[in-house]
Amino acid sequence: MPIRTPLETVNQSTAQIPRILEPRNSGIPLDMDWLRAVEANTSAIERRCSSIPGRRSIKNDHQAAWLLRAITCIDLTTLSGDDTERRVQRICAKARQPVRADLLKQLNLTGLTTGAVCVYHEMVQTAVAALKGSGIPVAAVSTGFPAGLSPLHLRIQEIAESVNAGAKEIDIVISRRHVLEGNWQALYEETLKMRKACGDAHIKAILAAGELGSLRNVARASLVCMMAGADFIKTSTGKESVNATLPITLVMIRAIREYHERTGYRVGYKPAGGISKAKDALTYLTLIKEELGNRWLRADLFRFGASSLLGDIERQLEHYLTGAYSAGYRHPIG
Repeated sequence: MPIRTPLETVNQSTAQIPRILEPRNSGIPLDMDWLRAVEANTSAIERRCSSIPGRRSIKNDHQAAWLLRAITCIDLTTLSGDDTERRVQRICAKARQPVRADLLKQLNLTGLTTGAVCVYHEMVQTAVAALKGSGIPVAAVSTGFPAGLSPLHLRIQEIAESVNAGAKEIDIVISRRHVLEGNWQALYEETLKMRKACGDAHIKAILAAGELGSLRNVARASLVCMMAGADFIKTSTGKESVNATLPITLVMIRAIREYHERTGYRVGYKPAGGISKAKDALTYLTLIKEELGNRWLRADLFRFGASSLLGDIERQLEHYLTGAYSAGYRHPIG
């Protein structure tokens, strides 16, 4: 049997990756003993993260294959105050065909799509209509995004309305004050109520990790949200001054690994905010592979919350095929 190159393997498998393969995380009772034992060695975490970009170099066919996989894990996102139906429709069209047709033809690849489209609640129906028949889920940012400070009953109602409008995934915002005050019971109960309101829709808990005060708080908040039944934990809204970073990512995915080892449930991870370059995507994928393994390199367990990232990946794929970099406007994202 001939040995296939990494790119040939991706060509035959990437577009048809099943989106949901794992039993949902049903959660566990809040375990305060577990939380109290959690620590975070900041210097060791930073040392581990600083070593990754310099030690890992992915080139040629391997790079193209990893970038194609990254595309399948993108939540293509528009979360601006001036969003319009036309903008959301363009984003959805790009999600359906994330790479220019001529490049796909040269790659001999069909059926490639992004992992999801992420929009405000107001735009859920527009996105659902634009993606009909594609199999691409719509994710809605709900619960008073991005601050998460509206009354709880209104946040719960917003979740229900987003689900009724057709959202298959709900990105909730946790109350940062519960973390900063060490009120883990309140955070657990709040997340549990939001998980129940989501019904069959998957819930991504946004930690806003850059506002939680310490990496230890990030680890503890990650565990509490998973104990309450979160299907994904997500770094940030993209609106904070500190969003996705490698140290935050390492802390969160190690919490995911420990949770899986103790409970058997696999929880997904979504870095969001500030990831705009293809080389950054490769670094994150490398860290996920090394810490969690290949199973997490699929859209049902890993997502990038991004908008401009796709444009840079498309530029890199064109460079792979032609040897030349093109202008950014040749690769519009919407």
